[in-house]
Amino acid sequence: VAMDMQEPFNVYGGLQDNGVWYGPSTYEASNHWHNTGHYPYTSLLGGDGMQVAIDSRDNNTVYTGFQFGYYYKIDRQAKKSQRITPKHDLGEKALRWNWQTPVHLSEHNQDILYIGANKVYRSLNQGKDWTAISADLTKGAKEGDVPYGTLSALHESPLKFGLLYAGSDDGLLHVPRDGGISWKNISQGLPQDFWISRVQSSRHVEGRVYVSLNGYRWDNFSPQLFVSEDEGETWTRIGGDLPLEPVNVVKEDPENENLLYVGTDHGLYVSLDRGQHFMLMDKDLPAVAVH
Repeated sequence: VAMDMQEPFNVYGGLQDNGVWYGPSTYEASNHWHNTGHYPYTSLLGGDGMQVAIDSRDNNTVYTGFQFGYYYKIDRQAKKSQRITPKHDLGEKALRWNWQTPVHLSEHNQDILYIGANKVYRSLNQGKDWTAISADLTKGAKEGDVPYGTLSALHESPLKFGLLYAGSDDGLLHVPRDGGISWKNISQGLPQDFWISRVQSSRHVEGRVYVSLNGYRWDNFSPQLFVSEDEGETWTRIGGDLPLEPVNVVKEDPENENLLYVGTDHGLYVSLDRGQHFMLMDKDLPAVAVH
């Protein structure tokens, strides 16, 4: 789910087998629209709907895609789309794309877009041209029905341009020390081989970063949630009172650094003390997976 900066703001989201949609945050679900035939939500793209990034300078330029890295730059008002997925170099092995390919639009300059295959690509001109700014940041390809050894999470620090975290589906987390020239593996101190489901760089403290890992593919349902205060040099486990539910996402509140949100395969949880204790947010929310 993503939001733009219009008033009232629009909510964007992707659905498996049902594309990418957006609609007004003021809409309350009902059948009233049947009378006019105008459903308040509008389709942007088909396929398996994936992550969304919106350029807040115009609230019109949207980056989104469908399964395995097929991403587009969409002019919402003109209803035009342009495929922007980077390609591998001649003679290079084909890129590996996660089913839900991570994409991140820089808060420092929204002409700058990041996307993750098995390496990180950066565009300085809204996806028109791409440059690989890393080598392969995974443990390598494995045979199977879908790509494995892919990047599954990206996030750039809102406080420092180029401080970019990249997590993989095979348990590696990397950060560049020089804007993307060389990358350091900061996975030590984290559970090994688990799928990195989300990485979140703090907008309150530059060196602080949260990461969630998901182990259900290995029949491990324990909540895996960690924080670092030194850009991943050391890690502290948090969320010790979360139930046995795999964690899909961790988000930090933009105004209150002590307020954290966690989505699991069974619900939504909130912490008032930066992850030491969590409580269930289930008023009017069914027991569903939250990403």
